[in-house]
Amino acid sequence: MNRQKLAKDILSLVGGEENVGSVTHCYTRLRFNLKNNDLADKEKIESLDGVIRVQIQSGQFQVVIGNEVGKVYKELEKQGDFQSGENDETVQEEKKGNIIGRFFEVIASIFTPIIPAIAGAGLVKGILGLVTTFNWAPADSDIVTVLNIVADAVFYFLPFFLAVSAARKFKTNEFIALALAGGLMYPTLIEGAKAIAEGGAEGLSLFGIPLPFINYSSTVIPIIISIWLLSYVHRWVDAIMPNALRVIFTPTIVLLIMIPFQLVAIGPLGSYLGIGLADGITWLFEHAGILAGGILGATRPLLVIVGMHYGLMPIAIQNIAVLGFDYLVPVFLMANMGQAAAALAVFIKTKNKDLKTIAASSTVSAFLGITEPAMYGVNLRLKKPFIAALIGSGIGGAFITGFGVTASAFVLPGLTSLPVFSGPKFIYLIIGLIITIAVTMVLTFILGFKDMETKKEKTEAAAVKDGQQIANKETVVNSPLEGKVIPLQEVSDPTFAEGLLGKGIAVEPTNGEVIAPFNGSIESLFQTKHAIGLRSEQGLELLIHIGLDTVNLEGKHFEAHVEQGQAVKQGELLITFDIDKIKDAGYPTVTPVIVTNSSDYQEILPNDQAGQVKQDEWILKAVKE
Repeated sequence: MNRQKLAKDILSLVGGEENVGSVTHCYTRLRFNLKNNDLADKEKIESLDGVIRVQIQSGQFQVVIGNEVGKVYKELEKQGDFQSGENDETVQEEKKGNIIGRFFEVIASIFTPIIPAIAGAGLVKGILGLVTTFNWAPADSDIVTVLNIVADAVFYFLPFFLAVSAARKFKTNEFIALALAGGLMYPTLIEGAKAIAEGGAEGLSLFGIPLPFINYSSTVIPIIISIWLLSYVHRWVDAIMPNALRVIFTPTIVLLIMIPFQLVAIGPLGSYLGIGLADGITWLFEHAGILAGGILGATRPLLVIVGMHYGLMPIAIQNIAVLGFDYLVPVFLMANMGQAAAALAVFIKTKNKDLKTIAASSTVSAFLGITEPAMYGVNLRLKKPFIAALIGSGIGGAFITGFGVTASAFVLPGLTSLPVFSGPKFIYLIIGLIITIAVTMVLTFILGFKDMETKKEKTEAAAVKDGQQIANKETVVNSPLEGKVIPLQEVSDPTFAEGLLGKGIAVEPTNGEVIAPFNGSIESLFQTKHAIGLRSEQGLELLIHIGLDTVNLEGKHFEAHVEQGQAVKQGELLITFDIDKIKDAGYPTVTPVIVTNSSDYQEILPNDQAGQVKQDEWILKAVKE
């Protein structure tokens, strides 16, 4: 199945991007809120390779795809600018979250879109360093001038980039946000700041309030605070302005309020905060460099896991803007190299061909600065290699900070970024890299790890139970819920009733607990917790879908007690849910229990004569021969 082509064809046949109000997806289907359902060609969509069924239910145009739906949705996102379908209530729930988590989520949302530009400019900065260090071109040559323009453009005008990204995050007007950035970068301020540095100028004053000349190029904090405040001021002015006057007078008043206030208060405050932060980091690394570098090197992968590493990014950029160098980026590099080295050691040591393939590709990406595949796909999965990486990067981080290694630009910390560290202390960075990689790999070999089973071992394990071969015998699925058994054909959702996702049975639950129906593992757990996929030790794949269209509840009234990838024993609690609240919200709680790989079995025998069933009674038997 060509997912890219499928996504493109579906979008065209639902009436194009202009007919899509919003789109999201659940465990098995794309869910469109179309502006006009009559514009969608249901029959042609249903005939597409990869589409199981199309239906209109609960006001949504639903395209049933099955297990590949998440990947098709990602391709669909590339086809147009769609709303996610979030409602105000969801946003309110996010706002009630932990304040620290919200802060780092905001920083991540602002910086993530501009990382490619920052990383590219940073690498050019490193190349420029090599050109000047080794005298490959005269400092006043045209090539050096052009490289300077390429390297400095993003960082010099960083407030403009951050203004757009922050405006999108805070849901305010992007062009007014750019005007605020223009206020900070106005030539009078830039030139005045230079003149003050040379002792030949003073700042301005506004109604007797001093307005200092400050060079805001490359700064981070002032513009982010300004755009955050802009989002409130713009809404307030827009709310009180008569409709006929909004187009002209709302932006006029907003600019008259925001730019002067920004230059008098927000800008200087943000600038002083940035300078203080840079001075604090400098003091810490100069007086406790080994300790600071060791702790940061060892903990940065943990920060990546919880998304808090984005909070260090503006600090590093601010350091370079204020000081001309940064202590953090070299330590980030050690942390990334630790993850790469651990994955490399796993690649060398494992006997599992699948794991070896994953480790090989993730090692390459980690050495280039992208560590998530190595962390999540290999090191965290095996646990001990991840611990080895933390220790190795902690030792490497302590070593390089002890020798005062710094970066001259912000870059994606990988081997391709080495030029930004060129200088008299570059040799210490190389030694630090060697220490990090060597310590991590040696520790990975010493600590060892429980190797993943090969396909042959999995097959043999699945075929043996109590010393007997059971490959040709039945696999029994006990009821994951207590309640009334209903034939699958009687479920009101035709996707389930017609067995399009597989054969099975349904249960109308009498309590809100879902337990593991067999020994196995959690293969998938949807973020809204209304559906869970399991795989038995014998290879049977089971979908438990709690209620119909309950994805629309967005996780309300559901609580998961397991995680994806976790091994479970029969009878272990998987999910709890509130039956009464789900029904009060207007959703049926009948729960289809589907064998999604039904084609692997000769027969799927449902116990549809059971009536009331308890959680320790069988409801399905899958027979291979």
